[in-house]
Amino acid sequence: MSGKEQPAQGRIEDGLHRLPVRVYYEDTDFTGVVYYANYLKFMERGRTDFLRCAGVAHAALAELDPPLGFAIREANLKFHAPARIDDALIVETRLVDARGARLKMEQRILRKEAMLMEGSVEAACIDFAGRPRRLPATVSEQIIRHARSVLKSS
Repeated sequence: MSGKEQPAQGRIEDGLHRLPVRVYYEDTDFTGVVYYANYLKFMERGRTDFLRCAGVAHAALAELDPPLGFAIREANLKFHAPARIDDALIVETRLVDARGARLKMEQRILRKEAMLMEGSVEAACIDFAGRPRRLPATVSEQIIRHARSVLKSS
């Protein structure tokens, strides 16, 4: 794939990652409204691309010794309005805290200026045996550098 054909990964500005997402037929239920569990998928894409924009790819984490990944420890969601087929959405992701093995992020899903859903997620860094592992210093430094404006005030 050439650079022009790469999927959009959004961008980070002032600690906020914004990822455009389109609602497809497969995302909806029989009424044409986005099925609630698919908001979690949109949020996952937002978190993954936040990390990618910060220079931390999941594939690279899996190549470390020991190989690392993330598991969701806690998720809190609040729905405000439905998204529908063909809607153009923005998934916003902001790092709130990064300590030890944990990343805490706040996320929102918007249609234009209307907030459809907001939530918070805590992810734990784990090895492939499922044991919690402290984020390597180089990884946490990359993530924090892209969220510095947010974490300074914490």
